[in-house]
Amino acid sequence: MSETMRAISQDEFGGPEVLREVELPRPEPGPSQVLVQVHAAGVNPTDWKHRAQQRFLGTPPYVLGWDVSGVVVAVGTGVTLHKPGDEVFGMLPYPHGAGSHAEYVTGPARAFVPKPSEVDHVQAGAIPLVALTAWQALVDTAHLQAGQRVLIHAAAGGVGHAAVQIAKARGAYVIGTASAGKHEFLRGLGADELIDYRETDFADVVSDVDVVLDTIGGDYRGRSLRTLRRGGVLVSILPYGQEELAAEAEQLGMRAETMLVEADQAGMRAIAALVKSGQLRAEIAATFPLAEAAKAHELGETGRTTGKIVLTVR
Repeated sequence: MSETMRAISQDEFGGPEVLREVELPRPEPGPSQVLVQVHAAGVNPTDWKHRAQQRFLGTPPYVLGWDVSGVVVAVGTGVTLHKPGDEVFGMLPYPHGAGSHAEYVTGPARAFVPKPSEVDHVQAGAIPLVALTAWQALVDTAHLQAGQRVLIHAAAGGVGHAAVQIAKARGAYVIGTASAGKHEFLRGLGADELIDYRETDFADVVSDVDVVLDTIGGDYRGRSLRTLRRGGVLVSILPYGQEELAAEAEQLGMRAETMLVEADQAGMRAIAALVKSGQLRAEIAATFPLAEAAKAHELGETGRTTGKIVLTVR
């Protein structure tokens, strides 16, 4: 292996133009870590948000990217779960473990699980962050059960389309908000009821749901509370306003939570099982070679894509 690698970095905050391909030292796995040769890595809204302004990672330079699908090439001291040559996929610890938009990345061995042979690296690289977010929101936080009704906002987006499939696999009745042009796609994923948010206020037509997954924020939160049954749960993946939201929900006899996705081997194993059984797949909106990461960010920031954008690295 070369002692250096190609990576996408930035020296300042700004638009996609601040992203540039650089040559960096190839990392070495420390104790309990693996070194993965990246074959594909998803691009998520958190990537372009961190590119544009200061958030969790402090100030540049840094390499973005949390989704990984690739091949283990070396393991650190104490690792027993993976061996060199194993195909794996997973999510680097969020938020401080970023770095998958590169030819190689190190991460905790337990952030990764075996890649199902039924899918290629592009599929596998698109799945971890969005599927873990949906799983942790619907299953770990809301405890979604068979027969319950769930409202998923931006259902055709990255997290949304994973959530639709996970909810259906749990036996839930799925209501989604999306523009009309995406309804056929979502029906193909199993959505039971769809609302064109451009034409209809979902809060006027949806009621008695058990769970709401909020991926949008703003006034969607308060309006979503109106759709919940008493005792229902709203989970928002936008990490702000927790106290106000929780207080409003409590007054209505409901529960509201805000969450950040976490690296989670148990969750990844559950997701891998759904992928293997054909119950979960990523819709690939577009792929770009690593060197064209800026174009991937440009497309993502239009807000018009369905599913996921993926960088192909090898």
